Amino acid sequence: MSASEPETLPPGYPREWEADVVLSDGMVAHVRPIRPDDVEAIHGFHAAQSAESIYLRFFAPIKRLSDKDVHRFTHVDYDDRVALVMFVRDDLVGIGRYDRTTSGGPVAEVAFNVSDHHQGRGVGSVLLEHLADIARESGITRFVADVLPQNRRMIGVFRDAGFEVTHEFDDGVIAVSFDIEPTDASRAVRMSREHRSESRSMRAVLHPSTVAVIGVSRRQGTIGRAFFEDIVAGGFTGAAHPVNSRAEPGTLVCGRPTYASVRDIEGGVDLAVVAVPAEDVLGAVQECADAGVKGLVVASEGFAEAGTEGRALQHQLLVTARHLGMRVLGPTSFGLINNDPETRLNASIASAEHLPPFGTLGLFTQSGGLGIAMLASARRRGLGLSTFASAGNRVDISGNDLMQYWMDDDATTAVGLYLESMGNPRKFSRIARKLAMTKPVIVVKSGAGKFAIPQGHRVRDTRERPETFGQMLRQSGVIRVDNARQLFDVALLVTTQPLPRGPRVAVVSNNDALGSLAADAASARGLEVTHGPVTVSAEAQLEEFRSVVEAALADDDVDSLIACFIPPVADIDPQVVEAVGQAVAGHEKPCVATFLGMRGDTEGTGVPTYPMPEEGVRALAAATRYAQWLGRDHGERVRPEGLDRGAATEILQGALARAPRGVDLDADEVTAVLAAYGIAVWPRVPVHSDTEAVEAYKRLGGTVVLKATSPVIQHQPGQGWVRTGLRHPKAVGAAYRDMAGLLGPLGVEGIALQRMAPSGVPVEVNSVEDPLFGPVVGFGVAGLPIDLLGDEAHRFPPLTDVDITEMVGSIKAAPMLDGYRGAMPVDQAALHDLIARVSVLADDHPELAHVRLNPVLAHQDGIEVLGASIRVAPAPTRADAERRSLLSGV
Repeated sequence: MSASEPETLPPGYPREWEADVVLSDGMVAHVRPIRPDDVEAIHGFHAAQSAESIYLRFFAPIKRLSDKDVHRFTHVDYDDRVALVMFVRDDLVGIGRYDRTTSGGPVAEVAFNVSDHHQGRGVGSVLLEHLADIARESGITRFVADVLPQNRRMIGVFRDAGFEVTHEFDDGVIAVSFDIEPTDASRAVRMSREHRSESRSMRAVLHPSTVAVIGVSRRQGTIGRAFFEDIVAGGFTGAAHPVNSRAEPGTLVCGRPTYASVRDIEGGVDLAVVAVPAEDVLGAVQECADAGVKGLVVASEGFAEAGTEGRALQHQLLVTARHLGMRVLGPTSFGLINNDPETRLNASIASAEHLPPFGTLGLFTQSGGLGIAMLASARRRGLGLSTFASAGNRVDISGNDLMQYWMDDDATTAVGLYLESMGNPRKFSRIARKLAMTKPVIVVKSGAGKFAIPQGHRVRDTRERPETFGQMLRQSGVIRVDNARQLFDVALLVTTQPLPRGPRVAVVSNNDALGSLAADAASARGLEVTHGPVTVSAEAQLEEFRSVVEAALADDDVDSLIACFIPPVADIDPQVVEAVGQAVAGHEKPCVATFLGMRGDTEGTGVPTYPMPEEGVRALAAATRYAQWLGRDHGERVRPEGLDRGAATEILQGALARAPRGVDLDADEVTAVLAAYGIAVWPRVPVHSDTEAVEAYKRLGGTVVLKATSPVIQHQPGQGWVRTGLRHPKAVGAAYRDMAGLLGPLGVEGIALQRMAPSGVPVEVNSVEDPLFGPVVGFGVAGLPIDLLGDEAHRFPPLTDVDITEMVGSIKAAPMLDGYRGAMPVDQAALHDLIARVSVLADDHPELAHVRLNPVLAHQDGIEVLGASIRVAPAPTRADAERRSLLSGV
């Protein structure tokens, strides 16, 4: 049996359905469509099943499947008949399939078969997720299945997936049926399973019992040697083994015997550090698989950062490791650290003098060299770490994986991420938002302009502006900072102090200039100075210092304290620092301090200290904004009523059938797609003569508007491309003739008539399908605010009702919607509902390359969509779809 790819694939084979997944025990498996060459694998799978499992699947004791049956199972059309197989290494561990009950129909019969040896690992659940998502893309809305009453496992797979399952008992069989449209419950189940699986996968990497370093040289100063020496010197509580294929038998490194191969180590190995030349890595990976290794730290260089050949080698590393069921940190990784006293693993090239103590900050960095510098900086500042990982080229393990682990790690109370690139912002946003609900997440994103991608990092391109990334972070609730120093400034505060309960601060100092500096910095960053600045004399005694600090903390109008002290003639008296620390310890209010003359190390002081007040204030403001976000209602995921996903899918697929490379929908198609999501577009009648214009006016009735519709000229100022308030046939005819004269040849196809909308605020709602971010929804006041000033807010579906409220209120032109200069406020509820519908439409249909509603008139009694355009294109493979999947190195 083999999961390898044949020389030729069957016609219509959907390669995009292939996926690597993490099972519930943290091991990696591969899901793909079934192929004709799977015949022997199917026979072997069936032969290994128990008589009970065979009976539960086929309702009969079939000892061997007939060749005819296996041919039917392995030859499918990938449309009406679909089957997926799951492999762990070369072992077939599960099969899932569906068959439409009628060709092209919306109902399909689904069935599963999971290996007896792999029950309880979530195989059936993953197969159901993938089959349901594939089926929805093909227009299927409902699954049905016949299950024997004693097959509790299969009934449990359906029920536990979060779908609304109905049962009917008939003639000894339970008929199960359920709609496969995702629900809040099914999404919650999927994300919870993904979280548990990926968290366990990372736990296996970070908590090994046995570690091997492959490539440990007898020479000092080599990478492999440095890794092994640091593991030993760090006091790793498990077993550590050096491996060198060229070492003579009996060679000792750090008093440990060297092995020629990781296979030779008795009892197997949990984690392997690979530090051999790039061309030898794949062989080492195969040996690791034979030794039962669960995780790899690949320190070797010479991969994607080295050019075309290196990129090919890096891809092969990923494919090989995934096929063999292992997770990979790297390549070019500088290692990982777990400071847990029960593990004490320093599998990095950070020597003991650079290693921070055990603490509560989890740290992830993509840059290896910078990561080591950050560790040294954390140590100097007395900031303790729980865990650390350097991703290098990030072929597999990413910050998303570590966040899944930190969510469950009681030793970690705050998280820091130094990102040079991002392969899956959509998943990052989802996970970071969940993690930020319980622990502060501090992010540094390096690079300027569009994502500056380091050599070796494969990511998707993006058409979005750089500020879009910042908007995504704000939506996720993370704390964004500009550099590593600021990351540690914030981390010092949130790991040692309670979060601020509000923005009100007190400022106390023994120097007027220093106090004023701190107060001005606080006000500039949105904090309210409600106490002070209070200044004691430079020669004040210790008790006076203590009393002003106590008074500030006791003030009910104070949420945080900024303390600044400067020695009048010599270094700060340590008793002053101790007094501030003791006062703060008696209150649930955070404090940031500047003790000029005593810089940096906060250990034992009870408060984080900063070289200058501005640095402490910046950290306090960031923590305050985070606390405010944490305390807000985050709303419910929007899913408006009256949606018909199937109707929209049919239109979009029809458009792509006639134009496979993409096409702009015509007016009728645009109207129909939007109507399927409850969005009504005002009719617009194209006219080609003054006579047609008058006839259209009579049909529409009331007051009308004449518009130039050509995109070439409709945004050109000063030409009168819109004529409003036309109430008489003669006025309509005259307006047409005048505009046609201005348009010249464009006038034949470029004029339309429409009923005149009530007065209001013209806004635009749009969405684009970005290769990196997925669907991005935009909103702003139409015209100059967007076109000239870039005053547009972006959010990333799925949205909550609070996301939409904040989106509308975040633009600079928002006062225009609230009754600016005596105008009537617009109907915010109707506007929010429109944005919600566009967001769900974009989320449901990745083939929607661009949706633009403009103009939309928002007024006191509702909203009117006066214009709309839609462009469809082949749907990209989203990085975070409705089925679990590990990214392929991006």
